[in-house]
Amino acid sequence: MFRKLLFLLAFCQSSAGITFASPGEDGRSERKIISGHIKDAENGETLIGATLFVEEQGVGTASNEYGFYSISLLPGSYTLSYSFIGYQVVEKKIDLTENTVLEIELTPESKKLQEVVIAAEKKNKNITRVEMGVEKLQPKVIKSIPALMGEVDLIKAIQLLPGVQTTSEGGSGFSVRGGTPDQNLILLDEATVYNASHLMGFFSVFNNDAVNDLKLYKGDVPAQYGGRLSSLLDVRMKDGNSKKITGAGGIGSISSRLTLEGPIVKDRTTFLFSGRRTYLDLFLPLSGDEDVKDSKLYFYDANMKFSHRFNENNRLFVSGYLGRDVMKSPDFRMGFGNQTFTVRWNHIFSPKLFMNLTTVWSRYDYELGTSDDRPESWLWESDLQDVGLKADFSYFIQPEHSLQFGLQSFYHGFNPGSAKGIGSQTVFSEYTVEKNQSLEHAGYVSHQLKIGEKLVVKYGVRASLFQNMGEATVYHFDDNFELTDSTTFAAGDIYKSYFGLEPRIGLNLMLSEHASVKFNYNRSRQYIQQASNSTAGSPLDVWFPASPNIKPQVADQYAMGYFRNFGNDVFQASVEAYYKDMRNTIDFADHAELLLNKQMEGEVRVGNSKAYGVEFLLKKTEGRLTGWLGYTLSRAERTVPGINEGKTYVAPFDKPHDISSVLNYDLSRRVSFSANWLYASGQPVTLPVQRYEINGTIIPLYSERNGARYDDYHRLDLSLTLRGRNKRNRPWSGEWVFSAYNVYNRKNTWVLNFKQDEEDPRETYAEKTYLFPIVPSVTYNFKF
Repeated sequence: MFRKLLFLLAFCQSSAGITFASPGEDGRSERKIISGHIKDAENGETLIGATLFVEEQGVGTASNEYGFYSISLLPGSYTLSYSFIGYQVVEKKIDLTENTVLEIELTPESKKLQEVVIAAEKKNKNITRVEMGVEKLQPKVIKSIPALMGEVDLIKAIQLLPGVQTTSEGGSGFSVRGGTPDQNLILLDEATVYNASHLMGFFSVFNNDAVNDLKLYKGDVPAQYGGRLSSLLDVRMKDGNSKKITGAGGIGSISSRLTLEGPIVKDRTTFLFSGRRTYLDLFLPLSGDEDVKDSKLYFYDANMKFSHRFNENNRLFVSGYLGRDVMKSPDFRMGFGNQTFTVRWNHIFSPKLFMNLTTVWSRYDYELGTSDDRPESWLWESDLQDVGLKADFSYFIQPEHSLQFGLQSFYHGFNPGSAKGIGSQTVFSEYTVEKNQSLEHAGYVSHQLKIGEKLVVKYGVRASLFQNMGEATVYHFDDNFELTDSTTFAAGDIYKSYFGLEPRIGLNLMLSEHASVKFNYNRSRQYIQQASNSTAGSPLDVWFPASPNIKPQVADQYAMGYFRNFGNDVFQASVEAYYKDMRNTIDFADHAELLLNKQMEGEVRVGNSKAYGVEFLLKKTEGRLTGWLGYTLSRAERTVPGINEGKTYVAPFDKPHDISSVLNYDLSRRVSFSANWLYASGQPVTLPVQRYEINGTIIPLYSERNGARYDDYHRLDLSLTLRGRNKRNRPWSGEWVFSAYNVYNRKNTWVLNFKQDEEDPRETYAEKTYLFPIVPSVTYNFKF
C-alpha cells in the first residue's frame, strides 16, 4: 500500500511538471537550513502556528503542532522576523553560511491583550493559507464568551461558528455542515474522545484551563486524519510551564477547578495537572425529599501531562484524561466516562525532517442499572476501546515545498452491551450482545507547493483499509430485513475488508495581499458510526462498525470561498460555498430497536444524502470592540429506500438559517462586557398530524420523516468581567465573571410530547418541555 502511495505522489509530481531540486543542482550555492522551536518566553509553552518571515526573500513558514519550524535559504545575510498574535515581534539578523538552529522565545505584549481573537496567527494568514473551512480558537476566546452556569465550555464556543449547529438546547453535541454528531472526529492529544459530554450533554469534557490549542476543520481535513465525514476537532493540551510553578482555577456556580503546572527539571522536564468537579450533590442532603437526599449527581475530570526534552532532537510527551459522570438514587444508577492515554516522541532526523511517533489508547464506557439489594435488580454495561500507533513525518524541502507522510494502524474493540441480574436475590439471567473487533489502517502523503507569486497548491491522498476480525457471528437478512441465517467466524479471522483512496486538493489564488480565492475538494470514508434514535444523543448510544451488511460511508465535499481583509487587516470577511455528496448514509427504520439488539443491523437502512450551503463571516480582531458575526444558509437532505416511502426528506440537522454573533467590549483595562446572540431555524421532527380510532383505541398518524419543525431557536447571553488591580510583585491575580444565559427568557423547545386529554379522550394536546429560563451565574477565576 505504501508503495502505491509513493507511486501516486510521483505521478502527481510528474503530471504537474514538478521536480525536487537536490542541493546545489541549480548551479548555485547549496541551500542552508534554519530550524528550531518557537516558544512562550514566560512559560516555555511551544507556540503552534507562530510565523517566521524572511524580509529579503518575501518567504516564510509557520511552526507545526509541536512548535518546530524549518526553512531553507541560499547563503547570505537575512533579517528574520518571528511573530505571533499577542506577542512582541522578534527580529534577528543572520549571516547564513551553514545549517543553523535558532530556539526562539517570544515575550507576551506588556499591554492588555484583547479577549476575543479568533486566530493566533499573522493578520493576513486567513488570506495566505491554502486551507479553508478551518477555525482556530484560543482559550482566551472561549473564556470571554458567556457560559451556561458560568462553566467555560470549548464546544459551546465552536457552536457559535458558521456551519456549526447545536444538536439540542444546551447540549455539547454539534452538527457540522448538515452532518451527524458521530461524523465528527474529536481528538484530545491525538486520542479519540467518543463522548465529549458531561451531565447528559450540558457541559463538555474539555477543561479550558488545560487547553493550549484548538482547531476545527469543517471539510479541508489534513490527509493524516480520517475516519469521519464531517469534521475534525483537534484539541491540544498544554505541555506545562518549563520556567516556574504556576496555577489557575475558578470557583463557579456548580463546579470548581484547579490547574497546576511547572518544571520538574527546569527547561527539560515539565508537568501539568488539571482537575474539575461539580458539587451539586453536596446540597442534595439539604432537601426535604428523602429520595433526593440520598441521591448523587456530579461529574469530575482530570487532565495530566508530562514532557521531557532529552536534547534538541528528542522530546517525549505523556498525557492522559480521566472523566466520569455519576447519577444515583435509591432506585436507579447510571455512570459513563472517557479515558485516554497518549505517548508521543518527537525526533528531528535533520533540520529538514521531523517525525512524531504516537501510541494512543482510549476507552468509553457506561453502565445503567438499579440498586443491588432487590430481586429485580439488574445492571447493563457497555464499552468501546481503541489502541493505535501512528508515525507522522514532515519534510521541509524548500520554503515553497513541504511534504507530509505517514502510516497508522488502530484496533477497535466494541462491546455493545450485556445485561445481568445482580445481588444474591436476583431473578434475572445474563443477556449479552456479542462483542466484535476490527482493524483500521491508513497511509497518507500530502505535498504543498507555491507556483509563482500568486498560486499555492496543496494535494495529497489517504489510503485506508478496514478489516472486520473474529471471533464473531454475522447475521444475514433478506430484502425485507428479516433474519435468514448466520455465519460464525473464529478468533483472529479477517472476514470482511474495505479499501479505498481518499484524494484531496486545495488551491489558493492570491488576488492581492488582502484578498484571495480558494477551492477545496476532499473525499472521506467513515467505517464506524453511532446508533441513536434521538437527535439530542444519549450516553447510551451504541457505536458499531462497517460489516458484510453495512458498507462504509463515503463523502465528497467541494468548497469555494472568497476571503477579503480591510482596515489594515483588522476586519476579515469571507464567504464560503460548499456541496457535500454522501453515499451509504446510515439511518434507521421507524421504531427501531437499537439497544441490546443482537440483530441491530436489521434495523439499519442505507441510502444517499447531500448537504450544501453558503457561510458568511465578518470578524473584527483588534480594538476595544472585537468579535464576529456569522450567517449560514444551508440544506441537508436524505434519500433512503425503506424510509419515508423512498421519497427525499430533510436530514435531522437541517437548519436552513443560522445566525451567530459574538461581541466583546473593553470598557476599561479592568472591565469588559461580552454578549452573544443566536438564531436558528427550528429542528426537523416527525410529529403526529392526524389520528383515527379502532375499537376504542386512538391511533396517531405521523407526518413524513422530519416533515415538521420545532419553533425557531434564539437566545441572548451576557457577561461582565471585573478584574482585580494588577499590583507589582503580587503573585496572585483574580477576576469576577457575572453572566446570564438566555437573558430574555426564551422558552426554546427541547421536546414535544402529545398526550390524550384525561377528561375528553377524543382530544389530544401538545406539551412542550423547555430546559432553561434565565440562568444567572457568578464565577471567580484566579491565577498564581
